[in-house]
Amino acid sequence: MKKVLILGGYGNFGKRIAESLSVNSDLHILIAGRNGAKAQCLCADLSALFPANVYSPVVMDITAADFAEQLLGLAVDLVVHTSGPFQGQDHSVPLACIAAGAHYIDLADDRDFVCGITALDAAAVDAGVMVVSGASSVPGLSSCVVAHFLPQFAQLESIDVSIAPGNKAERGEATVRGILSYTGHQFKSWQAGSWVDVYGWMSARRVDFKGRIGKRWLANVDVPDLQLFPDYFNGVKRVTFQAGLELPFLHLVMVAMGWLVKIGLVKNWAPLTRWIMALSLGFDRFGSADGAMRVQLQGVDSSGKAKTLNWCLYAFDGVGPFIPTLSTIILANKLIHGEGGQAVEPGARACMCLYSLEEFDAYAQPLQIFHEVVLSDG
Repeated sequence: MKKVLILGGYGNFGKRIAESLSVNSDLHILIAGRNGAKAQCLCADLSALFPANVYSPVVMDITAADFAEQLLGLAVDLVVHTSGPFQGQDHSVPLACIAAGAHYIDLADDRDFVCGITALDAAAVDAGVMVVSGASSVPGLSSCVVAHFLPQFAQLESIDVSIAPGNKAERGEATVRGILSYTGHQFKSWQAGSWVDVYGWMSARRVDFKGRIGKRWLANVDVPDLQLFPDYFNGVKRVTFQAGLELPFLHLVMVAMGWLVKIGLVKNWAPLTRWIMALSLGFDRFGSADGAMRVQLQGVDSSGKAKTLNWCLYAFDGVGPFIPTLSTIILANKLIHGEGGQAVEPGARACMCLYSLEEFDAYAQPLQIFHEVVLSDG
């Protein structure tokens, strides 16, 4: 029986991963976090739904001095790390996993954390374990999409990724804190073949996602893709990433918050995360639970003609929060059950092109998450 430890297992993402992995029987899933009561409650619920598996609550704090020792004693095969925010975290958790001989996957969206994971490559290879960071919407899914359509371009010149969640979609404190940590702060973006400075949650614009989603406001978001894509997809001259809030009022308030940080009136909004989330709850009755993701690729085709491709992913009626979990679920099932027939390669890497779009569809379609492609010249 394979043992899987999910750090933050009762959180928004952890509980979805635990439930999805439970579809395959003969697992021992450990639900870990600082709140033993919440872990116990989820274990009871999962046991009732999936009696062929074993579930155990574990009280665990990733910042504790004895975390590595505690992890070693659990003797797990795989650790799934969902305990964000990853902004400001070091690599002590994956290092502890390597020392314990356990494979490791996280849902990190922090640029430094994900891009820096390769520093652990030699240790992971020596231990014979796979360490993957960023197994989420970015860069896990976004890179998968770019790789899928790359053969349609003789030269890919621009990658523009946008995410627009619904206002009623479930959101966790760690995700909000991570966004607030870079709101108004400067970071690097690859533009016209060179690095330029941009600011978090600024450069606001509206993008038409078509259909039920329509037009949504977007603004700059600091993600690993901005650093990883220019090197990985050789020759690309522009990489941008933006996200937004469905309600224009809330989105533009965030833009104003970014401006206050940029001019120095506010240092950092992250310490006010709980207060800001409490205020935002008053708007939950507005908007929808419908979200979308768009990857726009621009370049030239084999005949030298300009080409634009828009890949749009749609998630209606509150299923959007499943999307960030699917990259981790796909990789976890590869490790645990050998799905896809691919051998596990030891080493530490960002989640770049580690599965196919067809594999993603196998998990997304039963959730009524679907995508479409629009091609155009120019």
